[in-house]
Amino acid sequence: MTAVFDRVTLHGSHVLLEPLDAQHHAAMVLAASCDRSTFTLTSVPEPTEDAVTSYINEARRQFDAGLGLTFATIRCADRVLIGSTRFMNAEYWRASTTPPSHNGPIALEIGSTWLVPEAQRTAANTEAKILMLDYAFDVLRVARVTLKTDERNEPSRRNIERIGATFDGVLRRHMPASDGGYRDSAMYSLLDTEWPQARARLLGREYTS
Repeated sequence: MTAVFDRVTLHGSHVLLEPLDAQHHAAMVLAASCDRSTFTLTSVPEPTEDAVTSYINEARRQFDAGLGLTFATIRCADRVLIGSTRFMNAEYWRASTTPPSHNGPIALEIGSTWLVPEAQRTAANTEAKILMLDYAFDVLRVARVTLKTDERNEPSRRNIERIGATFDGVLRRHMPASDGGYRDSAMYSLLDTEWPQARARLLGREYTS
């Protein structure tokens, strides 16, 4: 599978989502060097040159394989990198089961999201999700977006449910946990037919993380 995602920048009022690249290396090392106590159940690169290089290289590998696109989350007010998020795990079904004009992924996941502590519980997360969901459904025309989190991560689960995603269940011992051992993943999904109403509800509220 070759790359099918455009290296698009998504523009919001609070954040810009820029395709993660080597130019973000120093800023990501700095962001990852913050108080990491809020990252207990979140995978964030270690604040070292090598770890961030590996993180960026893996993002590029996924892009080249057509699996996703990783963003640097940039705060509009001061152009500071405050975290990262990504399209990932793109699914391509057999041509006979997809609309004839559909050349991209039919489903994908939004995940690997992290924000520095000062940006948590702000508009940054909500706006980033709206930008990504708009792009996924309106431009890529996917039928489904998956969101998942550690079953224990209650703040993350509340944020996902607030977007309007449906809880699909828990995959037990689904993947390595960021704090060691196995992770049970709480799985959620949002369909293209559900997004307009969910989007209207989000826009009708004050942005919070």
